[in-house]
Amino acid sequence: METIMKRLLVFFLGVPAVIGLVLFLPFYRHLPLNIVVVLFSAMGAVEFSSMLERKQLYISKIEAFILGSLAPASLALTISFNFPEWVVPLMIMTGAGWVLLFRSFSGLEKINTIINSIAAGFSVLVYPGFFMFWLVKMTAMQNSGIIILIFLLTVFGSDSTAWLSGTLFGAKNRGIIPVSPNKSIAGYIGGVIGSIIVSCGAALIVPGVFSFYGESTPVSAMMGMTVLLGFCTGIASALGDLAESAIKRSCGVKDSGKLMLGRGGILDSIDSIAIAAPVFYLLFDLLFIR
Repeated sequence: METIMKRLLVFFLGVPAVIGLVLFLPFYRHLPLNIVVVLFSAMGAVEFSSMLERKQLYISKIEAFILGSLAPASLALTISFNFPEWVVPLMIMTGAGWVLLFRSFSGLEKINTIINSIAAGFSVLVYPGFFMFWLVKMTAMQNSGIIILIFLLTVFGSDSTAWLSGTLFGAKNRGIIPVSPNKSIAGYIGGVIGSIIVSCGAALIVPGVFSFYGESTPVSAMMGMTVLLGFCTGIASALGDLAESAIKRSCGVKDSGKLMLGRGGILDSIDSIAIAAPVFYLLFDLLFIR
């Protein structure tokens, strides 16, 4: 019960904070939001590095923080401050080069662990930063504030309805996926339904955002495409949660960290967002912009 109360407290405080950040601080093309995304990516990478240490995959916390921030930070520079686009691949290549080449100067006493360090470096470079990169990318879209809010509420809706339906109807259908035995079929179905409801509700409330080729879209076609958007985002959200569950179970930890009240660590809070972000962005771009 204490954990549930903490989760509810974070929800009722966090959701208004996110809405305020997205809608009321759009300065420099959502620079405040981009800073938060970069910090969460960096801290998530640090948590990931701590888990990797349990498998003898070592990288310093400072390196993990920097590597985890490179992808979203480089894109934020191009969007918020009009840096040239080549800054993104340059910064990412610099990070990858550092991971690969710096170890060449290690002493002979560390020769047997160089490959472990390289593997850890590339891992924190990719996760979660390469996935959160797509959330930053949304800030360059037209109607970006509304679109980002729809995305976040879709993921939050999926997470909340998955928890609720799993609690109410999941007692006899848990354990279908070994890495997350407490999750149920009812929870997964409820999560997808929740994401569809949120995305369809958004399309009815702000139909102008869900236009095709800049023109108004027939309601039937719009709703069909929105159901697809919500369905795929809900599936991706569930897979993000499962992926992190697999990582934690492999590393023998319950939570990725302790920073988030009632939720564990940063990665525990952004796992679904990270995996769902590229799916939502690419589908929204394909269905309603191109």
